[in-house]
Amino acid sequence: MSGKIGILSDTHGLLRDEVIRVLEGCDVILHGGDINRQEILDELEKIAPVYVVRGNNDKEWAERLPMFLDIEILGLHICMTHKKKDLPKDLESYDLVVCGHSHKYEQKQTGSTLLINPGSCGPRRFNQDITLAILTISEDSGLKVERIDIPHPQENVKKVSGGMSKVASVDMKKTVSRVMKEVERGKSVPEIASRLGLDEELAEQICRLYLTHPGVTADQILTKMGL
Repeated sequence: MSGKIGILSDTHGLLRDEVIRVLEGCDVILHGGDINRQEILDELEKIAPVYVVRGNNDKEWAERLPMFLDIEILGLHICMTHKKKDLPKDLESYDLVVCGHSHKYEQKQTGSTLLINPGSCGPRRFNQDITLAILTISEDSGLKVERIDIPHPQENVKKVSGGMSKVASVDMKKTVSRVMKEVERGKSVPEIASRLGLDEELAEQICRLYLTHPGVTADQILTKMGL
C-alpha cells in the first residue's frame, strides 16, 4: 500500500500558510495534540481525514478527543498520544508511534517501529525550530520520513471563511498587548492564562519576552515568536 501522511503537533491555536501548503496532497493527517482551537481541526479536515489526540492544553472544548489512539491507517499499525512518557512500554507491535508535547523534533527507529515527534509548527517558543513531518509509504521503498522546517519569522497565518480566524496575526497582536498589560498589573502567568483563555506555555513565552526585553513592542514580540 502507498500513500502520504502529514504529521504535526502543538499548533497551539496557530495554523500557518506554510503548514497548509506542506500538507496539501496528504492522504491522512495525524495531530499529536495541543491544538487549542476547534478551528484548527476544521481547516485540517478540508485537506484530508484527521486523526488527533488530546493534549494537556486542550481544555473543555476538546473533551471528546481521545488521549490515546491505536489505529490502522494505510496498512500501518499506529499508536498516538500527546506525551511520550504516556506511551505503552511495549511498542513492538506498532509500525508508527506519534507523540508531541516537547516542541522538539525527534525521529527514532527501533526494530520495525518508527517513533516520530514532529515538534511544533505553532507559535515559535523562544529559539526552537518550527517543524512537522511528512511520511511517505511506498511498496518499493517502504517508509520515508521528511522533516519539514518552516522558516521564521512569518507574517501570515491561515485565513478561514468569513475573514481572519482567531489565530490571525491581528488577533495575536491584541493577545500580546493584553498580556503585556496584565504583566504591568503584576499578574502571574497562571492568572494571565486563565483570564485571557491562553495555555500557560504561550502566556509564559509572551511574559518572558516582555520582561527580558525592556521597551519591546507587541509587534517585536510577535516577530521574536516567529509570527
